[in-house]
Amino acid sequence: MNVWENMVHRRKNAGADQALGKDRDGQPVFWVETSDSVSRRFQFEGDGQLSVRLLDDSRPVLNKVVDSFVNKFFPSGYPYSVSEGYLRYSQFRALQHLSSAALSVLSTQSLLFAAGLRPTPAQATVVSWILRDGMQHVGKLICSNLGARMDSEPKRWRILADVLYDFGTGLEVLSPLCPQLFLEMAGLGNFAKGMAVVAARATRLPIYSSFAKEGNLSDLFAKGEAISTLFNIVGIGVGIQLASTICSSMQGKLIAGPLLSIVHVYCVCEEMRAAPVNTLNQQRTALIVADFLKTGKVSSPADIRYREDLLFPGRLIEDAGNVKVGRPLHNVIKPSRINKWKSVLPEEKFILSRGTKCTDMVLEHSATGEDALRGCLLAALIAKAGQSGNDPSAPVAKDAYQKVVEVFPSFLSEVRAKGWHTDRFLDGKGSRFAWQ
Repeated sequence: MNVWENMVHRRKNAGADQALGKDRDGQPVFWVETSDSVSRRFQFEGDGQLSVRLLDDSRPVLNKVVDSFVNKFFPSGYPYSVSEGYLRYSQFRALQHLSSAALSVLSTQSLLFAAGLRPTPAQATVVSWILRDGMQHVGKLICSNLGARMDSEPKRWRILADVLYDFGTGLEVLSPLCPQLFLEMAGLGNFAKGMAVVAARATRLPIYSSFAKEGNLSDLFAKGEAISTLFNIVGIGVGIQLASTICSSMQGKLIAGPLLSIVHVYCVCEEMRAAPVNTLNQQRTALIVADFLKTGKVSSPADIRYREDLLFPGRLIEDAGNVKVGRPLHNVIKPSRINKWKSVLPEEKFILSRGTKCTDMVLEHSATGEDALRGCLLAALIAKAGQSGNDPSAPVAKDAYQKVVEVFPSFLSEVRAKGWHTDRFLDGKGSRFAWQ
């Protein structure tokens, strides 16, 4: 329970005094909160900023240490300032960075052996930064062209980034087995790691954004980097210890390397499962519509996160009409049917084409997540009614569209209330059209 020892007084001038943080007498506004044997004084400064000062702390030392750790490595206001799943995400992120750093030390030591050197484990950690040049930059340039796809499927690309990183590291670990191919293996390894670095950095922002409940993205990013740095240092220490003992021989590396790689990839998969990404793409839109048609309720990002297919996000979902988004318009529907759609549904920013295996949905350039939800809902209702063909004026299609018109306003408001962003639809550079 919070004990307020000083309440905020009424302001004489709501504009100026509130901006300056003063009460009606011109005195600074402050109060004291006491909770769990800790007393803090809160005060509005002259510039309107809130300052906090510790008055008394009679907690045990262990509690103080834990509180200090949370303040250093978790966002302000945790756990109320972040979305569900952040703790699990942070736990696996820490273990992921630890295993990755340890594996990096082993790979660097192997490269130096393959180059004809005999380094100590400490030397391996020093030169690891030098070996990140050359082909790595080429990999970065190539991967930079895939940014739109990473926006649409950040979880998938984050996992692929770590698989690529482990592939490159694996080549470096194996390089002493064929020292005559040192340059080729080191170059290919750094090429894969360069692509991995770009993919990992590009997907970091969408993942952090999914946890930022209060616009605290910078705080989340800073605390996430603090956790990464801490466990990278721990991982380097573990790698040095392994390189000095069981991994001093090639046989030891062949055992420890794959184990560390398995831990690394498993951890990043669990990280991505914990992240409740709230932007709309093909898979998440289909899951929302399927749940709505089955239960009458809208699932939140936290509800859907463990049901997403991380490696094959383009899979079709039968309960949502097997909708596929992004194919070129001229490949999915006859020109005569295009005019039919334009005349029957002139206000809609999508065209549906129902085939034997799936229903193609092609969006206009200006279509948003709201339009994609409407199109997916219509496609699911048409498929549920069993209509074949692409005639929007058919009785089944008309009935389905009428149902969409009736339920969509309440459906859309519930989607937004659950935290989904409907202002855009991320189709990963899918083909769109524009009426002329």
